[in-house]
Amino acid sequence: MAEYYKLHRVREMAENDEDFVAALAAAFIEEVPEDAERLKKSVPAGDFHETYQAAHKMKPTIDLFELGVLDTLIEVQDWGKHEQADKDVSIQLKVVLIAVENAVNEIKADFGL
Repeated sequence: MAEYYKLHRVREMAENDEDFVAALAAAFIEEVPEDAERLKKSVPAGDFHETYQAAHKMKPTIDLFELGVLDTLIEVQDWGKHEQADKDVSIQLKVVLIAVENAVNEIKADFGL
């Protein structure tokens, strides 16, 4: 049973095609950790553009799998978009990274990936 993500909207989008659900889960595993790694590097480096790009790319997937951190991810994205050098988003980044790591581990286990 999924604790760190939800499949309700994924299944709805896939029209309950479990092969498609598994393909979306595999895509999550392939793409989201890569973008999370980009954030992990770009935020401490103060790379606003890279932060914005990575967070913006992650949003639809984080939302679809309902990780519960969409608003926090948007804070990180907006930090990059608006180049908010006077704001510290390291705590928000940590919340997003932990949620992604937990979901990735759980999806891998649940789908045998």
